[in-house]
Amino acid sequence: MLDRRFVADNVDLVTANCRNRGSAADVARFGDLDRLRRSLQADVDRLNHEAGRVSRSIGQAADAAEREARKAEGRRLREEVAALEDRVAKVAAESDEILRQIPNLTHPAAPVGGEDSAVEIRRGRTPPPAFGFAARDHVEIGAALRLFDFEAGARVAGHGFYFLLNDAVLLELALQRYALDLLVREGFTAMTTPDLARDTILEGTGFMPRGDETQIYSISGSDLSLVATAEITLGGAFHERIFEPDELPLKLCGISHCFRTEAGAHGKATRGLYRVHQFTKVEMFAFAKPEESEALHDLLLDLECRLFDGLEIPYRVIDTPSGDLGGPAYRKFDLEAWMPGRGAAGEWGEVTSTSNCTDFQARRLAVRYKKPGEKGTHFVHTLNGTAIAVSRAIIAILENHQQADGSVRVPAALVPWMGKDALRSPA
Repeated sequence: MLDRRFVADNVDLVTANCRNRGSAADVARFGDLDRLRRSLQADVDRLNHEAGRVSRSIGQAADAAEREARKAEGRRLREEVAALEDRVAKVAAESDEILRQIPNLTHPAAPVGGEDSAVEIRRGRTPPPAFGFAARDHVEIGAALRLFDFEAGARVAGHGFYFLLNDAVLLELALQRYALDLLVREGFTAMTTPDLARDTILEGTGFMPRGDETQIYSISGSDLSLVATAEITLGGAFHERIFEPDELPLKLCGISHCFRTEAGAHGKATRGLYRVHQFTKVEMFAFAKPEESEALHDLLLDLECRLFDGLEIPYRVIDTPSGDLGGPAYRKFDLEAWMPGRGAAGEWGEVTSTSNCTDFQARRLAVRYKKPGEKGTHFVHTLNGTAIAVSRAIIAILENHQQADGSVRVPAALVPWMGKDALRSPA
């Protein structure tokens, strides 16, 4: 979340930012409530001071009558304090609810607007393929090569679930090792994470675990939910941590299953593996000092590009506009891979994103660091980035590396883990 005092003192700026990001948070109401809260708290402090003075004076009373009068005055002051503290709590609760709805500030260079305002800032080193045959989508390729079973997935868990079969299983494992090997060489600590997290941790990282608009699967009768990304668990692992200066930046990469309800999803994007309810992902996450975060964000983007260049996948990098940033992100870059099977002539489809969340998540998670020679602590900055979302990476590989004979060429970077250079129909 944003700093409470900053919001109250910059209502116009924060309101404009909310407007640019499509948030309906009532910032003006928050400002009014916060001023009232401060005024009431000042009254509480004043009355507490007065009650303390009266309490200390009781022993100095000249007689029993004066002593009883001072005791009565002390009781009256304490009752008044209790009533005011109740009002402070109610005002604070209402203002906190608004504060949690206010998104992060937006990087001044980020495009303003909705999806159509996205700005392409670069392309990968592999151009889109020019096939001498009619390109198939990954669903057709997968059926021919016996890579997926969507019908079995639907029988077991419903639409949007699936089984990977045969070489698709090897491809999923190969993609994980490929990403992990690069990230570990780059100084990331590898982790596997729980598939569940407490709702307070989801809220701390900016996800909404309950309510009509949520994309989260929650566990009935508990405070647990299935995670939508390892961003939640990697950030939550350091809840209330205070870092020493030499511990930062801390770079983590986590393997997890990801669960998303995809409520409201429809159309061609729901075909096959593109928008599913469960998938495996290798996620990057970092804690950094504020002055390090922008350069670290560039590093995460560079690593995503290196991974997809290594897979020989055509892609473009998008500077995400304000209306598509989501609550926590200050700036976000998306990688969109070329997917020849989408639409009549192919389309771009998102495969990764990386976000600098500044101190927005850290305030909720109470993650701080010390500065040498200074008292107190400061909030860290947090960053996240998708290394490999396996289901979408599989789409990009199958559709871009399909061959005229129906096989699929395995990118050279994956051959050591696949043990083969092509996917072919099982005998």
